[in-house]
Amino acid sequence: MNKERKEDLKDLCKILSIEMSDLYLLSTALTHTSYAHESKEIPKPAHSERLEFLGDSVLGLVVSTYMYRRFPKMDEGELTKLRAHLVCEASLAKHARKVGLGKYILLGKGELISGGRERASILADAFESVIGAYYLDQGLEKVNDYILNLMQEELLMMAKHGLCYDYKTRLQEMVQKDGIVEIVYQLMDATGPDHDKIFETAVLINGKVNGQGSGKSKKEAEQHAAKQALLKLGDNVC
Repeated sequence: MNKERKEDLKDLCKILSIEMSDLYLLSTALTHTSYAHESKEIPKPAHSERLEFLGDSVLGLVVSTYMYRRFPKMDEGELTKLRAHLVCEASLAKHARKVGLGKYILLGKGELISGGRERASILADAFESVIGAYYLDQGLEKVNDYILNLMQEELLMMAKHGLCYDYKTRLQEMVQKDGIVEIVYQLMDATGPDHDKIFETAVLINGKVNGQGSGKSKKEAEQHAAKQALLKLGDNVC
């Protein structure tokens, strides 16, 4: 590893507010398979896939343990849905973007040209790999604290809303932050027989259509419309 790479990784540790004694491990976590395969180094540099596998398991353990203790009355199905929301690709990519993780990922030429540094799948995988590296370097206690602190906002919302924390609620909270208060869900169409209707709904924010959705009930259609509005407003929903 050259001096410039070491300094970059030290800077990243400061941004992440973590300590890493083994910067080579962190560099491996941020080495995409495309870079390793194209490298002319002998032997080929290690890539991130094994650390990604480990990080995925560590994330699952930390989040599952938190939810098991925080929500003693939830059944396995409900816990699974909440965990899926917290560790989905969009959520992990969002955290990666916040710290500018893409800048530090080593990519092959093809991935670089195609915008790999901003691709959600690559960012989410890199985030998992970094978690895996941090776990190996510093242990479970520190990585547990790091993950729970990083996901504090989502965890607080889960504690407040549980499974009732849905896209409509999320949209309401998002727009209220910006001082936008008028949200209207408007039924646009209903097709099909009475026993199998499909409802089409639009969500209007301050009179402007921001999302449309369909569903087998008005509530489902409204949820889908709210999700589309969130995506339009730049929220990384799962």
